[in-house]
Amino acid sequence: MAGQKPTLFLVHEPERACSERLLDDGFSAQAAMEISSYLAQSTDMVPEFSALDEACARRGLDFRAVELDDAAAVLASVDRGASLVWTLTDGIAFFRGGAAPALARLNGLRTIGADDSLFALCQDKFRAGSVLSALGLPVPAAGLVRGGEWLVEPPASSSGYFVKPNRLGAKIGIWADSRIANVTEALALGRRVFDAYRDDVIVQPYVAGRNVRASFLAVDPEVGPEALGIVFVDSGGDFQTMADSMALYGDTGAAAREAGKYVEPGLVQVASLQPRAAERIRRIAARLVAGLGLRDVFSLDFRVEADDTVHLIEFEVCPGLPCFDFRAYCRTEWQLSLAEAMAETAARRIG
Repeated sequence: MAGQKPTLFLVHEPERACSERLLDDGFSAQAAMEISSYLAQSTDMVPEFSALDEACARRGLDFRAVELDDAAAVLASVDRGASLVWTLTDGIAFFRGGAAPALARLNGLRTIGADDSLFALCQDKFRAGSVLSALGLPVPAAGLVRGGEWLVEPPASSSGYFVKPNRLGAKIGIWADSRIANVTEALALGRRVFDAYRDDVIVQPYVAGRNVRASFLAVDPEVGPEALGIVFVDSGGDFQTMADSMALYGDTGAAAREAGKYVEPGLVQVASLQPRAAERIRRIAARLVAGLGLRDVFSLDFRVEADDTVHLIEFEVCPGLPCFDFRAYCRTEWQLSLAEAMAETAARRIG
């Protein structure tokens, strides 16, 4: 497509496509609905497409939303010099969006975000934790259970343990009883998760503190960790569950809002209450940028204790852009709507 106008291609996997594939693979209707709810950022982004198209047009760009199943053909036909690929939804196992940055690389296209190796790494919590630990970052040690059998046993813990699926995001497979007292209970939860989702579970010593999300979008390509938005995320409980997540986003979130059951978590700037912890988080982010290769757009999840002890829980290279917390970040840090922030980010890289 020689002579193509500079274009932002936003590649996304819809919930519908994921759910249909899971059903064909023999998952129950309930499990397919729960697993595909991870892709609610795709559902929630669709209403933004017209605003994103307009925001791009004001900056001399075209915008094209591409469903993942069409991405191979589309990305193979575009003008290499005038195209920028932004992968909205990731995945290597239950979800497939991690193929998009690889397709972009195959076709010699520029991308927003980390390289495709990190798309694979961050979707495997056990392997990611091993890498983060090797970088000297404060990540809880973890055991690994497959179908009720230990592959790796966790360290002893006087505070109990927290159990979550290894390759599923958006709190899928995290229930109200996912904090447990001992490793025997971990094996039972591992069997429950495997029976429902065919996934391993990681078992980490429970760490105290408040939940913190650090969001980053380099609207200006020159910014660093000083542009992180670091907030306490207060949902009314010690940790968010799958039920909490499904009440916030996508089709299930829309149903919850209609039923009056939508409760958006509160956001409080960490620096306003614990500035030393906020600074530690910025240093961790800088280490991840330098040592792991995070860039352009990402998010980090932490637990922060009252004494400013910081625990890095996981990182995401495809944060849920239309989620309430990322929208708030764009408004606070960049004084832009989500669509304007995305268009400006793209314009500063294509130009």
